[in-house]
Amino acid sequence: MSFDLGAWFTRIGYHGSRQPTLETLTQLHLLHPCAIPFENLDVLLSRPILLDQQAIFAKLIEAGRGGYCYEQNALFAAGLQALGFQVEGLAARVLIAAPPTLPPRTHKLLLITLAGERWIADVGFGGKTLTAPLRLRTDVTQHTPHGTYQLQRIEHDYLLVCRQAADWQPLYRFTLETQYPADYEMANYYVSHWPDSHFRHHLLLSRQLTEGGALAVNNHQLSRYDAQGNLQRESVDDETLYRQWLPRFGLRLDDPHYGVSIEQFSAMMASLRQPETPRE
Repeated sequence: MSFDLGAWFTRIGYHGSRQPTLETLTQLHLLHPCAIPFENLDVLLSRPILLDQQAIFAKLIEAGRGGYCYEQNALFAAGLQALGFQVEGLAARVLIAAPPTLPPRTHKLLLITLAGERWIADVGFGGKTLTAPLRLRTDVTQHTPHGTYQLQRIEHDYLLVCRQAADWQPLYRFTLETQYPADYEMANYYVSHWPDSHFRHHLLLSRQLTEGGALAVNNHQLSRYDAQGNLQRESVDDETLYRQWLPRFGLRLDDPHYGVSIEQFSAMMASLRQPETPRE
């Protein structure tokens, strides 16, 4: 399947160059997560998460939906490759919830090689999604439009950390071992079917805002961050969330195949666990 760059650019509001340059990569990496939200509705609705390019394009571009890391970064990788970028898929162990033991590799991210320099790209990590590529350099503070990050070394891995007030919050650790479609199919099946998977019991939505700040939802809890990082948090009911807030996340819910009715949404929300700790 050839990749429709024009449709992707329209979806994310990109009007720039098609040359595979750092400027192009940087602009795309900002606009994509500001337009296409992170969300796990289909997991909660027991719909299959298909990872072939045609299905991802139909859902995230044509149907106006969002997705989680396997979908988001697969779409981003396909678009970059169509522009001539050299892209490899990687996998990470998520540490943001401070697991007591080292978790499996369940997060997809990308390695971009550009003019002999390597960059990390990731448009699918929920509320901590990057909005700029990061140089693959350790112990250097790197600023993005929505956060400040460092890559550190831990044993044989890279560790991505994010500035959180006066501390550095671990996000995930990864190696540079190339991952293949079968690796992502297995991980995707695990996180969407494992009974204790966080994605099966919590509605997770996030969208970075072009003017700075972000929106996030964890079940009925809505969080709004301004450009200075100030947080407003409130509880919203099903009707308000569905009719007022999901559209503000950039979600269309009227597609014949990928849409979600208010009845489906309310039934889904009634089955969810309440969040123990905010995870945006």
